[in-house]
Amino acid sequence: MMIQALSILIPTYNDRCFKLVGDLRQQAESCGILYEILVGDDGSTDASVISDNQAITQWPNCQFLCQPTNIGRAAIRNFLVREARYNYVLFIDSDMTVISNNFISCYLSAGCDTVTIGGVAICGDDKALRGNLRYRYERAEAPKHTAPERQKTPYQHLHTANLLIRRDLILQYPFDERFRHYGYEDVLLGKTLRKHHVPITHIDNPLGFSTFEDNATFVAKTEEGLRTLHTFRNDLRGYSRLLTLADGIHLSIVRWLICRFHTLFNKIERRILCSAQPNLTVFKLYRLGYFLCLRS
Repeated sequence: MMIQALSILIPTYNDRCFKLVGDLRQQAESCGILYEILVGDDGSTDASVISDNQAITQWPNCQFLCQPTNIGRAAIRNFLVREARYNYVLFIDSDMTVISNNFISCYLSAGCDTVTIGGVAICGDDKALRGNLRYRYERAEAPKHTAPERQKTPYQHLHTANLLIRRDLILQYPFDERFRHYGYEDVLLGKTLRKHHVPITHIDNPLGFSTFEDNATFVAKTEEGLRTLHTFRNDLRGYSRLLTLADGIHLSIVRWLICRFHTLFNKIERRILCSAQPNLTVFKLYRLGYFLCLRS
């Protein structure tokens, strides 16, 4: 099976994605397929970013669709699917980079007619980024996200950063628009697809991840994601390692001790995480303590 037409969908919020669209367009043109690239701006607040991204419309088959207000991570993706014309849609996060000359052609010939996930490669100068918490965390997690590892539990590794899916499927099983804030809207989609026995294939066709926010911003984003996980914990059981760990702590005294430790030392932990020498063990303790305190 060879895909002949493709809608590339890029939701964005305050990210410049002119180069990303240009690289994708060049590859789609060279493959000789019918294609469109739709960039959906979800109420960005940076006027200069919006202005830069509007230049995307100078290219044929490329549109910049700007929402006047922020409608949420799930809703902007559903909006783009409804706007798409072709039978296959490729979701790409706006902070990704194209690192392979065969990225589009690899998807076209992948052979799965339901859902295919290409993965993400963590890029960057290890020496220059050694003080960046997000980079250190993503590099440490990378061995768990190779294509063979992802295929062992395919539904638990669904991520919209780099996701090809048949349009009728995502229309039938759309993103849950209760998810407005950071995190887990793609995780719940994985659970939904498993429930309905939709096959997922993981392949080695990564996009590059090379934009890492500063430590304080990443910690704040992590906290937002933990609040999302707490809100939808009943929907996400079995699809979050942290939630599984938290649920496995049955002794109330142990839970109390962890929460007490977090209450006493979270400011010190946060100071370490936001410093030039963040510690991943402290990060794991901070996440667990923060999450358990939400549940107490």
